[in-house]
Amino acid sequence: MVMGRSGAYPLTARPWRGLRWLVIAPHPDDETLGTGALIAHMAKAGRFAGLVYLTDGSGSHPLKDGKAGSIVAARQREGRQALQRLAGLQVKAPLCLGWKDATPDVPGSVLFGRSCRKLAALCGRLRVDVLVTTSPHEPHCDHSAAAGLAHAVRIRSRGRITVAEYCVWSEAPSSRTHKTLITPSMSPGVRRNALAAHRSQLTASHGLGFRLPKDKRSMAPHDLLYVRRRP
Repeated sequence: MVMGRSGAYPLTARPWRGLRWLVIAPHPDDETLGTGALIAHMAKAGRFAGLVYLTDGSGSHPLKDGKAGSIVAARQREGRQALQRLAGLQVKAPLCLGWKDATPDVPGSVLFGRSCRKLAALCGRLRVDVLVTTSPHEPHCDHSAAAGLAHAVRIRSRGRITVAEYCVWSEAPSSRTHKTLITPSMSPGVRRNALAAHRSQLTASHGLGFRLPKDKRSMAPHDLLYVRRRP
């Protein structure tokens, strides 16, 4: 495999270009911020297996009358729209594992085990080669939990599945522990249009709540992914 000028291995080179990719996003919007170019490229190449959301996204806004239904429904709808803008109208809707936002389950819990089995079965049906997840050193607990779940699925697959990590809020991992992959570039307008689908995270459409910082809305035309080096 030949490393590009950026110091990263291109996904257009072997063996990466022939693999099938499944993205795990902790919340709706992480897929666009961290893997928008990957999704767009792999969908065009026929190698995109799908998108899975770990949580219901309910933690971004105060609950109305103690209920999360409104914001959960909105974020799932926004996620579907964003994915269609990245991958095309024929793409399957994201699967939501339904973990409660900001209160992740841990290995050994009933929900973690159920999610691991469900995700492993999905990978088998869709012939997934690479699970793409947020880095375990990301500061948000749901982001590190997504990594833990992905690596549990890798172990369950007896190493048949590779895990590639991406960063949304953190710096890249060390080159001593990870090798870097780079996607082809995508049109900035396509990614901006996909991010715009997440209105609840960008505007006051649902009242007071999380707002994506303006500096995070300027996204690179490519994605960087990180694969752990073998000991």
